[in-house]
Amino acid sequence: MHILHHGAVNGVTGSCHQLIINDQSSFLIDCGLFQGEDSVDDLNIEFNIDTVRALIVTHCHIDHVGRIPYILMAGFKGPIFTSIASASLLPLVIEDALKVGVTRDQKIIDTCLRLLQQQIIKVDFNTWFDLPCKAEHTAKARLQRAGHILGSAYVEIDISTPPQKANNIHRVVFSGDLGAPYTPLLPAPKAPYKADTLVIESTYGDKNHQGRKQRTQTLKAVVERAVTDNGIVLVPAFSIGRTQELLYELEQLIHASTKNSPWRTIQVILDSPMAANFTQQYRKFKYLWDEEAKQKVAKGRHPLDFENLTTINTHSEHLALINYLASRQTPAIILAASGMCTGGRIVNYLDQFLTDKTTDVLFVGYQGRGTLGRDIQTYGPQNGYVLINNTRVNINAKIHTISGYSAHADQAGLIKFVTGMRKKPHHIKIVHGDDDAKNALAAKYREVLGNEVKVEIGKR
Repeated sequence: MHILHHGAVNGVTGSCHQLIINDQSSFLIDCGLFQGEDSVDDLNIEFNIDTVRALIVTHCHIDHVGRIPYILMAGFKGPIFTSIASASLLPLVIEDALKVGVTRDQKIIDTCLRLLQQQIIKVDFNTWFDLPCKAEHTAKARLQRAGHILGSAYVEIDISTPPQKANNIHRVVFSGDLGAPYTPLLPAPKAPYKADTLVIESTYGDKNHQGRKQRTQTLKAVVERAVTDNGIVLVPAFSIGRTQELLYELEQLIHASTKNSPWRTIQVILDSPMAANFTQQYRKFKYLWDEEAKQKVAKGRHPLDFENLTTINTHSEHLALINYLASRQTPAIILAASGMCTGGRIVNYLDQFLTDKTTDVLFVGYQGRGTLGRDIQTYGPQNGYVLINNTRVNINAKIHTISGYSAHADQAGLIKFVTGMRKKPHHIKIVHGDDDAKNALAAKYREVLGNEVKVEIGKR
């Protein structure tokens, strides 16, 4: 048994890990698209899929599922195992990815979606299922809740060889993306009972997030500043996860405000049809919410569908809104994709409003190397500039980052995921992070776990 990494090792995108059982059987855990500095023009699958018997999808972010159409077109016919909620989201994500980055030919899109639907197998959390395996090995897997986005999971895989005895079973755990504790809507992940080999993400392996109270205060302060100067707050938000968490927090701030507070009238604008679709899915799967969110619903609150919220659907409505906001100083909070500003409607807002001193740009998620979002984070505080559509745009807006809204576990959470296991892993492979984050997390694991655990950085 060994593991090959076909992405998310030199950065945080393109997550794709191949667990090789023997010469005839292997499994893919995720098959994601490269983004930002890691993106490539040739999206063909550069690794051999002849032995791949199944694909397990941890969650539906594009950097974990975006290359699925390419393995389907390359002839992969095996099952695609994923959680029930992820199975509902996956076709939406793939269809959007195809339209934006590949083709507008509806016949090609429909063919890909038909293959996808035929091969998806929905599995319940915490339920073992058999993986197709040839030769003398057998394998089974189960998904556990990861708390990252709706339907997200980490994966436990048990591999055994005859005779079927406990000491012949090797458990491999793939973390996928782990959620941060105390985030709205979804419960935090719980550590697995055991792992022999652990493949773990390290997006924030060198950082710890703000606490929930602190990040809520920061959000409140940024919005209230925008109200005083009649400016707007631009939030580049990932369609799945971050958008819904922010809506939840904004509804709470509005609900808790006094009767004459400007919070009661400020407009929250969701300008992303995809995000709106995913928000509907979050409402559909309310049974996966945490207890706090369920209690609000029981009291008649609507955390993801409140009075101040307006959704923009068509492109013409989007352009009309930009013109309206540019001609009138009207305070508003705009949530628009993409989360790293690599495309989508947020780019039009940035192009129009980055030069305005009354604008605030609020980053609530990780910005990958080589993305417009990372450039704005880097050069904005220096009143520098960025290139948008090959045109220089000066940054006069205020730039803010609230790390606590990240859907990724921080260093403390990644440490707790391992120390919380009853039986610690013998081998940890660290992936899905920049070099500083991976190295810092590796050093921390060695410090906490000692020399009995082999800790290494995953490499392609």
